[in-house]
Amino acid sequence: MTDISRLLTHMEERQEDLLDLVKTLVSYETPAPPARNTAEIQSFIASYLEKAGYEIDSWDVYPGDPNVVATKKGTDSAGYHSLILNGHVDTAEVEGSEWKTDPYRAEIENGWIQGRGTADMKGGLAGALFVIRMFHELGIELPGDLMLQSVIGEEVGEAGTLACCRRGYKADYALVVDTSDLHIQGQGGVITGWITIKSPDTFHDAMRRNMIHAGGAVKGASAIEKMMVIIQGLQTLERQWAVEKSYPGLPAGANTINPAVIEGGRHAAFIADECRLWVTVHFYPDETHESAAAEVEEHIRNVALGDPWLRHHPPEFTWGGTSMIEERGEIFPSLSVDKEHPGTKLLAQAFEKMAGEKADLDVSPTVTDGGWLGEAGIPTAIFGPGTLANAHAVNERLSIDQLVTFTNTLAVYVYEWLHSEKKKEE
Repeated sequence: MTDISRLLTHMEERQEDLLDLVKTLVSYETPAPPARNTAEIQSFIASYLEKAGYEIDSWDVYPGDPNVVATKKGTDSAGYHSLILNGHVDTAEVEGSEWKTDPYRAEIENGWIQGRGTADMKGGLAGALFVIRMFHELGIELPGDLMLQSVIGEEVGEAGTLACCRRGYKADYALVVDTSDLHIQGQGGVITGWITIKSPDTFHDAMRRNMIHAGGAVKGASAIEKMMVIIQGLQTLERQWAVEKSYPGLPAGANTINPAVIEGGRHAAFIADECRLWVTVHFYPDETHESAAAEVEEHIRNVALGDPWLRHHPPEFTWGGTSMIEERGEIFPSLSVDKEHPGTKLLAQAFEKMAGEKADLDVSPTVTDGGWLGEAGIPTAIFGPGTLANAHAVNERLSIDQLVTFTNTLAVYVYEWLHSEKKKEE
C-alpha cells in the first residue's frame, strides 16, 4: 500500500476525530471585534502541532492575540518544494443575532456541522491541522518543509499574516485554507480611507441665511453639504470604473466605492464645520491598493476644483490602516493566481482525484489574507471548505462532505508538492 493510500485510509477511519477537532476550535470564543481573545486557542493549536513534531514560534501581534507559526523541516529541504498552510482563528461576531443553538458549541445535523467559524474558517484550519497530525501518526516523512501559520486579526484587517511575512517566513507556495467552496481562487483587494472636509470658520446656525442667499456676504459652507458633492463624485468614478475596467472571473462593476460611514457637525445650533466620510474601495487583482487610492484621490481633487468653495478648501485623505479596531482602517492586497504554476496545477490535479470533478479556478468576490503572501513574493492560492453564504451568517454551518473532500485533497496535495523536486534554477 502506498503512503497516500495508507494516509487516506487512516483519515477515513479517524473522521470523527476531524469533526471533534472542528468542535474544539469552535468552542474557543474568538470573535473580532472585540478581538484580544485568541491566546487560548493559539495555545491549543501550538500544543497540537508540537505533539506532531513541529517547531513552534509564537508572538503577540496585539496583547492577547498571538500568532503561531509551526515548522517541520523536510528530509531534503534544499532539493524539494516547501509549503505554507495559512489560516486565521478569529471569527465574525455573534452579538445582535439569534441562533438556533449555542454558536460556540458546534452541533452536527443532517450532514452539516453548525457553529460560529465552521465555514469561516475553523473548518479549513481544522482540516489542515488534522492532515498534519495524520502524517505524524503514520510516520510519513516529507522531503520538503511544511509550515502552518495560525494567525489573528483577519476579520478586522489586523493582518496577522503580514506579521508572519515581516518575520521572514517564506515558502515555494502557500495555501490560504479560507472559505472558497473548494474553488482555487485569487482575489481582488480592498482599501479603506477617510475623506475629510474642514471649514476654517465656525458659524452659528442663524448665519445660514447669509451664507446661502444673494447679498448675504458670508463666504461659508456646510461641510456636510459639501460632502454631498464628494459623494456624487465618487459615484461618477465608480460608474466609470465599471465601464472601463474588468477582470476575468469577476462580474462587471465589482470594483466598487462604498461610502460606508459619515460623521460630521457639532450640533443643531451650528453650521457643520467638519465632515468625514469613510469609504471602502474594492479593486481588481491586477491593481494595487496604492493605485486604487491614488485614482480616487486624483478624481476627487478634480471634483473639488469645480466647486467654488471646495477649490479653496480641498478635501484631505487618509488611506489604509493596520486595524479596524485600533485605527479604523484596513488594507487587503489583491491576489492573482498563476494558473500555470506547478503548485497550482498540482492542487487542481489533487482536487480532481479526490472530488472526481474538474477544479474551478476563479476569483473570490471577497478578501482574505492571501494578498499579503502574494505581495511578499510567495505564489499563493485560496482553497478551503465552506461557502460565503454561510460565512458570518446566523447559524453558520459547513458541509461535512465538503470538509472531508477538502482534507483528502489537502493530504494528497501536501504529499505530492513536498515530494516534487525543485528545478536547479529555483
